[in-house]
Amino acid sequence: MPKSRILVIDDESAIRDSLKMTLEYEGYEFVGAATGQEGLALAERDAPDLVLLDVKMPGMDGLEVLDRLRAMNDALPVVVVSGHGTISTAVEATKKGAFDFIEKPFASDRVLVSLRNALDQRQLRDENRTLKKAVEVRHQMVGDSSGLKQVMASVGRAAPTHATVLIQGESGVGKELVARTIHRNSLRSRERFVQVNCAAIPEELIESELFGHEKGSFTGATEKQVGKFEQADRGTIFLDEVGDMSAKTQAKVLRVLQEGEVERLGSSRTIKVDVRVIAATNKNLEEEIEKGTFREDLYFRLAVIPIHVPPLRDRPEDVPLLVRHYIDYFSRENNTRPKRVTQAALDALQRYRWKGNIRELRNTVERMIIMSDGDTIDAADLPGAVRHPSAGGGFATSKPGVEAGDRKAGTLREFKDVSERAYLVAKLRENGWNISKTAEVIDTPRSNLYKKLEQYHISQEADG
Repeated sequence: MPKSRILVIDDESAIRDSLKMTLEYEGYEFVGAATGQEGLALAERDAPDLVLLDVKMPGMDGLEVLDRLRAMNDALPVVVVSGHGTISTAVEATKKGAFDFIEKPFASDRVLVSLRNALDQRQLRDENRTLKKAVEVRHQMVGDSSGLKQVMASVGRAAPTHATVLIQGESGVGKELVARTIHRNSLRSRERFVQVNCAAIPEELIESELFGHEKGSFTGATEKQVGKFEQADRGTIFLDEVGDMSAKTQAKVLRVLQEGEVERLGSSRTIKVDVRVIAATNKNLEEEIEKGTFREDLYFRLAVIPIHVPPLRDRPEDVPLLVRHYIDYFSRENNTRPKRVTQAALDALQRYRWKGNIRELRNTVERMIIMSDGDTIDAADLPGAVRHPSAGGGFATSKPGVEAGDRKAGTLREFKDVSERAYLVAKLRENGWNISKTAEVIDTPRSNLYKKLEQYHISQEADG
């Protein structure tokens, strides 16, 4: 591990020599300067990890040097020392951004403790910045199509406001990325972003998840639980697949939007919350309103700012950018050299109608990186369904009357997958694409059915 470099700016050579011995003994790298001007030049040239700065110096004094250091690099920790220490000097140094203020004569232990604390804080800040950057890359919206530009324009208008947003689009188009981008650019960006997948939580537990419960409020409630709305207080809550909430839960969510308060299960006390709601669904909520499965008043509350995310097949010009983005991303994740993609492979990827949208493309790119030999990904390295989309490979759209046996399956596993997909599509059509009813008819948990829909890229838009 490299040594931390400490720049000492002090006009007294005896102080510099003493600190040099102390710091080098403790394993630090020492850099010394006798004037403010010299110190600034060394700070720019040697990029120290911390500056130990005297206040009283001829020419440029320490507080002026501090101002210039902060302007040069506001993340650089500065510990100020002075033989003429007063409370007002300490306060002024702190206001200007000094990490600590030490009076002369000082004990070596006092200086070392201050340096360690300042360096630890800088390391935490750097790690936090690195993690945030990694999260931003992971949730980055990539593309240059007119459709995505319209989405980003809507995001830009919605983000600074407190209005609720309803994001609509097929499964896999990146609705979560849109929600996170809105939050990241909002006034609540420093607060929590709490995500809830309404489809993945069993109906009997979703109210407890959203609003919390008191101990003993129902069988199994052995401890008090704070709900997601409370957790998101002052931040943003993202209700994914909001179209799958029960009527009872919809009524409670409506109350949060109208009154700004929640009530835990088993409690009569209301709790005020300040939460921005962003919702998303792959359903047509206007059709759900006509069916009587979604509340019209809740729809109007959620859709103050509606954003429609177009499917990937309607913006093929984004495919090359997404492919390169995911190649770079997975190469960093696996610490490998990024592979080159041939034009023939890119052409095939652009021609393919991505039923699973960006999620399917992402998985395909990851598979190509792992399975292809050498440093180049060519058309031959693509899955058969992508290379020959008209040959019935992969999970292309099923048509009524097409039997599973008519779809070419080279292995038993492929035949089972094709058969299961055809069975699920048929049952969904029989039950009007009602997920809860279909899950009940085929005797499987609703959450499991959703996993199957994602696995086989089944959607009403593509298979209805």
